[in-house]
Amino acid sequence: MFTGIITDLGEVRALEQAGDLRVRIGCHYDMGGVDIGASIACNGVCLTVIEKGADWFDVQISAESVSKTNIGDWRVGGVLNLERALKVGDELGGHIVSGHVDGVAQIVAMHDEGDSTRFTFRAPEALAKFIAPKGSVALNGTSLTVNEVSGCDFGVNIIPHTKAVTTWGQAQTGDRINLEIDTLARYVARLQEWNA
Repeated sequence: MFTGIITDLGEVRALEQAGDLRVRIGCHYDMGGVDIGASIACNGVCLTVIEKGADWFDVQISAESVSKTNIGDWRVGGVLNLERALKVGDELGGHIVSGHVDGVAQIVAMHDEGDSTRFTFRAPEALAKFIAPKGSVALNGTSLTVNEVSGCDFGVNIIPHTKAVTTWGQAQTGDRINLEIDTLARYVARLQEWNA
């Protein structure tokens, strides 16, 4: 489990397709405190550390994960939002995030509002019903509050601090973004489906 509060920016150092995709990610974490088998959210995707060095870790990614996320867009030199798994007793500053990406949204518009930037995203139609005004979403692993919803489009404001410490400062219209809907919305929908 994660909170959607980004704690590091990682750099894709290597991509190797051999059966599954293997990715080496450079980071600033103290890797002495990261076990093999630990979970790290990389742009919101919960991935397992399979090898590590002083300032990097390797993950192995299944074709299923690649097909449901923006991992296919990753390139050597690309920057990723990173978050280590939540520990009991940690501050829950964002919202409960599983790292199980539901689909890919696209940035369809960006404009400045004061010092912040208003982003408009287009969600896949099958996921749009789970996104509610003032609800939470995780976008590339970042916990964000939804401002408004119109059909498949929804908006969020991103403040300067968030742009400075995450990949949001580099975002552009057209970018594909990993989208995880709120866990509560997922279960409410399943209960309604079961009772129908």
